[in-house]
Amino acid sequence: MAAETVESSKGQTLIGQPSRETGGAASRYADALFDLAAEADAIDAVEADLKALSAMIAGSSDFSAFIASPVLGAEEMSRAIAAIADRAGFSPLTVNFLGVVARNRRLFFLRQIIAAFMRRLADSRGEVAAEAIAAAPLNDDQMKRLRGEIEGVVGRAVNLSVSVDPELLGGLIVKIGSTMIDSSLRNKLNRLRAVMKEA
Repeated sequence: MAAETVESSKGQTLIGQPSRETGGAASRYADALFDLAAEADAIDAVEADLKALSAMIAGSSDFSAFIASPVLGAEEMSRAIAAIADRAGFSPLTVNFLGVVARNRRLFFLRQIIAAFMRRLADSRGEVAAEAIAAAPLNDDQMKRLRGEIEGVVGRAVNLSVSVDPELLGGLIVKIGSTMIDSSLRNKLNRLRAVMKEA
């Protein structure tokens, strides 16, 4: 199977990988972005960009449909995602990276790339990466309490990203590493349910 190569705007090869196994490919894209961000001392900026991008994906069905579109050409998608990222005020590194992903026709696993980047970032900080999907937006106090409850369970600092799905039943789903925990299930992180009462 042919290898797939991701290059930076300077023509540097970032990764080469087989095109199968989306999870592994997403991790390699994420690792390439993390390494470039570390070299550029732009980890915090890229983290903020990806969290905003994740919120865009979760909050817009049109945007989700765009990144999953099999119809648009690679260059068309690349120009479109670059324009969206530029309007959002993303760092040049993130804008360039998204363009590369689009040209390689891999925007459809952008969620997995973001999740893999956050896991790598959490590891580098000695944290645990956790993702939460809530039925309603959380305020700062609820975010703090939710993070505290998860940290109490895992015993380590947590890098938490939260998205909103109004159609979610049960109030909250939390993913810690590869483990998915639905707060609607009894005897599973019951304290997290209390956090959601004010949501």
